[in-house]
This record gives sequence, C-alpha cells and structure tokens, in this order.
Amino acid sequence: MEVVILPTPAHCGRVVADILARVVEGRAGQPLTVGLATGGSPLLAYRELIRRHREEGLSFAGVRAVLLDEYVGLPVGHPQTYREVIRRELTDHIDIDDPDVHGPDGAAPDPLQAAVAYEHLVRDTGPVAVQVLGIGANGHIGFNEPGSSLRSRTRVKTLTEQTRSDNARFFDGPDDVPRHVVTQGLGTIGRAGHLVLTAFGSSKADAVAAAVEGPLTASCPASVLQLHRHATVVVDEEAAAALERADYYRYTLLHKLANQPH
Repeated sequence: MEVVILPTPAHCGRVVADILARVVEGRAGQPLTVGLATGGSPLLAYRELIRRHREEGLSFAGVRAVLLDEYVGLPVGHPQTYREVIRRELTDHIDIDDPDVHGPDGAAPDPLQAAVAYEHLVRDTGPVAVQVLGIGANGHIGFNEPGSSLRSRTRVKTLTEQTRSDNARFFDGPDDVPRHVVTQGLGTIGRAGHLVLTAFGSSKADAVAAAVEGPLTASCPASVLQLHRHATVVVDEEAAAALERADYYRYTLLHKLANQPH
C-alpha cells in the first residue's frame, strides 16, 4: 500500500485525477472500465477531470463506469440517487456515454435479486482498472459497514445510524435517508486492478489510521486495502494526523523513482 500525504484537499484531487487520467489516456483504444464513488472525497478529483476534458482534451469516449452503491427505495430520477449524483458531479460534463455508466437498481421490486444482478454486471463489464473510494468515519468503504465480510459480494446492507446521520445533510431530514442500500462487497471491490482511496479533514483521521495501520479486521472494512496488490491512499495533512508512520510515507513520496507511478 502506498500512502500519499499532501498539503491540501486540492492537491489530493489532482493526484487522484492523475491516476484516472493515466489509465484513460493509456488504453490505446482498448475497452476500459473504471469504478466511481460518490460523496465529498472524490469530488475535487472529478472537477479536475472535467477541467482537463474541457481545457486539455482528455477524452472518456468508450470508457465504461460502474458505481459502488445505491440507496434502496428511492425512485428512478430522485436527485439523491447515486446515479443522479454521479451525473451531476461528473458524467454529464465529460464525453462518456450515459448507457455506459452502470449502478445498482435500488428501485427494483426485489433489491436482493438486483444485488445479485449487479454483481454479475460488474464482473462481466470489468475488469475494473481503477476503483475510486472514499471512507466513512466508521471505516466503511462503499456501504460496507463495520462487520462486513472481507470477502463479501454485492448485496443489500442496512446502514448504521451514524451513516444515516452523516448523509442526512443531502436530504430534507434524517428520517428521509433510506435505511438500506445495495453495495458492492469488499470482495467485489477487491477485484479491481488498482484501489485509490482518498480522504481529507480531521474527521477522517481515525478511520484512515485504522485502515492503513490498524489490524486487518471486519470492524474497519477499509482495512481490506492492506490485502490488495495495488492500493493507494491519498490524504491531506489533517486526515493523516493519526498515522504513526506519516514521516516515512512523506519520505517515500519524496524519493520515488522518476517514472514510478502511484
């Protein structure tokens, strides 16, 4: 695992955008699937990708995207479905075809079956080259709450009250936040070639430290990144505040080989 500590959230956004842009530009006309997360952490990276598309000609034509998760019970087109959020934050502003952006069907009559169908879609659409991740204050990635199996597949999960409270700012009130979601499992996420987790702010410091330096445990789902062959954690100084080996991470970043990517 590589841990990249940068001065500000804006710096983090540019590095995450660099990683995505590199795989998009290097595909040489071959099929490419990327994994997208919603939430505040990836937003600066998405804005940077939009800027590069508009100002530098970065093209996403032919790229396919899969989303991490979706609320259960929100109607199609609801502004807080993650399919609509990713449209607003990224895909409506670049040249990726809307039918090539896939997410779980949270409005399906049978969410359990919808989860199985999405697991198959992610497998068949992949392999996912890069999966962008945020992290919750309780260590969740996707909506894999603490206690999730480290080998889990896409399924329906019940949100903790902490997660519902954290997300209430996007709804009219806390009671409007759905209790259930369809989420890629930790095992599903782990099939991606490169996991890129980004976080900033002091509220994420304990979760980042647990994920990076704590034990591998279902109590901190993001700790599953420790098992992955290619994982990069991109955080600002505030989110890195609880890392015991922060000085070493800064040292290794300073002394990377000239052609060594994240």
